[in-house]
Amino acid sequence: MQSSMRQTHVLALVLAAGSVVACSHTKQTQAVPSQWDPKAAAAYLDQREATWMQWPGAARDHNTSCVSCHTALPYILSRPVLRNALGESAPSAGERQLLDNVTKRVKLWSQTDPYYSDKEYRGNKAAESRGTESVLNALILASDDARNGRLGDVTLAAFSNMWALQQTEGSGRGAWSWLQFGMEPWEANDSQYYGAALAAIAVGTAPGNYRSAPEIQQQLTSLRDYLNREFDKQSTINHAVLLWAAAKLPGLVAPERQQFIIREISDAQQSDGGWELPPLAWPKDRSLHSLIHKWLRSDGTTQDRKSDGVATGLMTFVLRQAGVPAEDSRLKRGRAWLAANQNKADGSWLSVSLSQRRNPSSHVGHFMSDAATAYAVLALSGN
Repeated sequence: MQSSMRQTHVLALVLAAGSVVACSHTKQTQAVPSQWDPKAAAAYLDQREATWMQWPGAARDHNTSCVSCHTALPYILSRPVLRNALGESAPSAGERQLLDNVTKRVKLWSQTDPYYSDKEYRGNKAAESRGTESVLNALILASDDARNGRLGDVTLAAFSNMWALQQTEGSGRGAWSWLQFGMEPWEANDSQYYGAALAAIAVGTAPGNYRSAPEIQQQLTSLRDYLNREFDKQSTINHAVLLWAAAKLPGLVAPERQQFIIREISDAQQSDGGWELPPLAWPKDRSLHSLIHKWLRSDGTTQDRKSDGVATGLMTFVLRQAGVPAEDSRLKRGRAWLAANQNKADGSWLSVSLSQRRNPSSHVGHFMSDAATAYAVLALSGN
């Protein structure tokens, strides 16, 4: 009885908060500046990647580090696009260190330990670690090879490791075990779908027409089937990553479904031109759990219900990847929001944890802003 009363009280608070925010979205916004500072963004990203690689919490066996979805992965995908703007002729020190780290772990795949072991954590963390790492390694190396125009042997080994861990039965058939720590949007109960979409991006990004290799067609079909079979259960942010994958891998999803996602993303854009992260991060299943967590974190603190860097950067970037014209009003407004909301002091864009309130000046408090800055760079650097 008391539990029901508490849930009713929380739901009332959620609905009341929703009415306030809904009203605020009707306000007109003023024009915003169009300039941003690539040099400051690069400095922030380089500093944060160096901090991550040196952090004891990221250290793993064989003098390597784990690759994070919030700092390392967005960094290695975004940092190369800043080279032209900065007049750089070679990868940054952070890029080289991360690529060396991933290459080493791929070469020593059978000798390295999983990111997390079952002895330290409950659940199947060793399998989740291996599945997650295999996808991230393949994506990182394929992206680097795409810039060089040649599919390397180490990248092929990374793909071999990835395909060997693809699930062949159960509800996850076609996907990979994925790390779950109850932290949206990348290490949560629904993040297996995000990981599968990243695997599709890796295949579609790899040079040398890797996607057409006869030896991967069965696995690729299984991946495509999974992404389509589980589509209706997903959050908007998972749909957005799928749209990104569809742009890289033709035939992954039907054109009608791609248009559905574009409308879904467009409908979530706010009056200020940005996107809010909490409504994008949970499935639209109308469950009490999903409804509450769009407004409250797991620690009971209130979600930040305003446009943020991760949501706006990723949605703007994905829309452009999907072929939405650069002059489209949705992209222009999204980029304008990003240009206006770069932190002038350190070059970053702000985003905060969805799971608990963190000190924004702490190392872990920067994690979401690391991703926000990387996706903002990708969105602003595109044509």
